[in-house]
Amino acid sequence: MAELPVVLGLGAAVLLASVLAVRLSTRLGLPSLLLYLGIGVLLGEAGFGIRFSDASLTQSLGLAALVLILTEGGLTTRWSTVKPALAQGILLSTVGVVLAIAITGTALHWLLGLEWRIALLWGAVLSSTDSAAVFSVLRTVGIRQRLVGTLELESGINDAPAYIAVVVLAEGTRLDWSLPLLEIYELAAGAGIGLLLGVAGAWALRRAALPATGLYPLATVAVCVVAYASGQFAHASGLLATYVAALVLGNARLPHRSDTISFAEGLGWLAQIGLFVLLGLFASPERLLESIVAGLIAGGVVLLLGRPLSVLLSLAPFRLPWREQAFLSWAGLRGAVPIVLAMIPLAKGVPDAERLVDAVFVLVIVLTLVQGWTLAPMAKFLGLGVRGQAEEIEVDVAALDELDAALLQVRIQPGSRLHGVYLAELRLPVGASLSLIVREGVSFTPQKTSRLQQGDQLLVVATEGSRDAAERRLRAVDRAGRLARWRGESGD
Repeated sequence: MAELPVVLGLGAAVLLASVLAVRLSTRLGLPSLLLYLGIGVLLGEAGFGIRFSDASLTQSLGLAALVLILTEGGLTTRWSTVKPALAQGILLSTVGVVLAIAITGTALHWLLGLEWRIALLWGAVLSSTDSAAVFSVLRTVGIRQRLVGTLELESGINDAPAYIAVVVLAEGTRLDWSLPLLEIYELAAGAGIGLLLGVAGAWALRRAALPATGLYPLATVAVCVVAYASGQFAHASGLLATYVAALVLGNARLPHRSDTISFAEGLGWLAQIGLFVLLGLFASPERLLESIVAGLIAGGVVLLLGRPLSVLLSLAPFRLPWREQAFLSWAGLRGAVPIVLAMIPLAKGVPDAERLVDAVFVLVIVLTLVQGWTLAPMAKFLGLGVRGQAEEIEVDVAALDELDAALLQVRIQPGSRLHGVYLAELRLPVGASLSLIVREGVSFTPQKTSRLQQGDQLLVVATEGSRDAAERRLRAVDRAGRLARWRGESGD
């Protein structure tokens, strides 16, 4: 008990320092993981002298943090963004992973003299892009929605096949014809479990009358964690189940959705900070110096050979322009996930696994420096940047159980087609009514001649029976304007 104030104080200080580091990383255009890793190294044996070398515990805590990061990523990913790139994202995160493992493993077998299984293990560890790094960097770079959707979907899904491949190779499982079938089952079953629990969770949350607003975010995150556990118990991919469940919930019409998203984002940041600081604490600067050559070689293979060829071959059916292929190749950011995956063979006692962990640390640092700073200039150089891109409206719903009604709170985002629409042209369904507009801090009751403006906050009262139709109508006008129905936009 005497140590409790020290532990809590140190933890709070690290958390505050990490939160402040986010602002610095944003200004520098880098994923904040580098600063978090630096804090962990500073606390470790080379700095304050805290010694931590438990690979099994690091692996377990890393996977737990990854579940929360995938939950946040799925909840904040808009279906309208990833839907146009669904086939591309799935192929890149499955076939692309297999190709990356084969290409990277073959190259490292010849360049580093690794035994074939170990070389393929290195390729599997390095095949997964990092969802936390992709989400934190990509959403600040204005590029075409199809590319954003492809990369977000890839980073959310490819952790699952990479994890399966690492476990199979680390355990020494016999490589035969049944292995692809096993992977297909695990991925398909994981996706099915996630879809089932996501739909069931959304249905239950819409009909629940919880006594406090703060319980809805907790219940939403709990559904995603249950999806992970269910997937693992079914010998399926728990990571994929987590992401799919979160994606379904994040795009469902949940009560208090904005509160849920804010809570998930905070939880995601906490998981990232804890994970990266822990990994930095585990790292040994002395060993990292000895692994610089191996890390640079592996990084060069991934950046210049494995990633570009896997993108080219897996997306060949879509005949993407070379500029988009080049950006997708360059935007395969690595972060904490490869380091966590490298802990698996170390915890299982695979020979020379410590060298793999150290090389991955070096690779992640180097590739983050190279890619993180250059992602926005690369998009601009390739002519893929988009300025003034509209953001889809957020509709937050609060249930009024005793009145069998709901309140829909809407903010009109920059670029929304709701801007300039008269109230009479909004044509909300019977049972729904726009009751209040807040404009520049001043609230007023709208009339039929009132005209909506960018930045307005709207309060719509709807009966339970008209709530879904009202939300669809608002989304349709947001996307296609007052003539949304004529343009075939339904708002789904």
